[in-house]
Amino acid sequence: MDNRILVVDDEKDICDILQFNLEKEGYIVDVANSAEEALMVITDVHQLIVLDVMMDGISGFKMAEKLRKQGNYIPIIFLTAKNTENDVLTGFSLGGDDYIAKPFSIKEVLARVGALIKRTSLVKHPAETNWSYKGLSIDIQTNRVTIDDNEVSLTKKEFEILSLLAQVSPNVLTRAEILSSVWGENEYVLDRTVDVHITRLRKKLGEYATIIVNRSGFGYYLNLDSKEDENVTEK
Repeated sequence: MDNRILVVDDEKDICDILQFNLEKEGYIVDVANSAEEALMVITDVHQLIVLDVMMDGISGFKMAEKLRKQGNYIPIIFLTAKNTENDVLTGFSLGGDDYIAKPFSIKEVLARVGALIKRTSLVKHPAETNWSYKGLSIDIQTNRVTIDDNEVSLTKKEFEILSLLAQVSPNVLTRAEILSSVWGENEYVLDRTVDVHITRLRKKLGEYATIIVNRSGFGYYLNLDSKEDENVTEK
């Protein structure tokens, strides 16, 4: 599916610059010149909002707050001249995912947009609530893992790692991607933390431990072709 972005800024020149450069990168870009207009045009197919904070009428902060109260968790990058620590903290507290100060570098905007879309693409789709492989089952809605109908006791982080790997399978996730999705970027943890949690997770999965494969130099993935894989690395 094509990545569709909504740019919201009351300065037409900025909208034009962002639209031109984002479209050059292959994104589909819609533009709104006010929060009021944006709230009317936003749809479920939009995957990210680049949102100016200081606008006439409804501000970007107010628009973000309104979306979150409605249960809309579309990723938001705030774009604004307000870049004090308090402003940044306010943006994050209202559900913002990233913050870029004006004047901005187009390269920085493109890099942050790409990183945020990649990161949020790892989050489960609401419809994907169940996953199974032979006797191993994951119920994402109830946060339960069972093996042959017997529940496996996992910590919250262990469950999130396993369900994340299951949902992106057979793709490989780097440690950084797992850290970003499970711990978030506001929590300081080391890459080694992923290895420690996966070691514990493998022990709890018993005969299914070896489906979690460490591809040296790349990251982790679920190997569902066989329960044996010479590249599995026990930590």
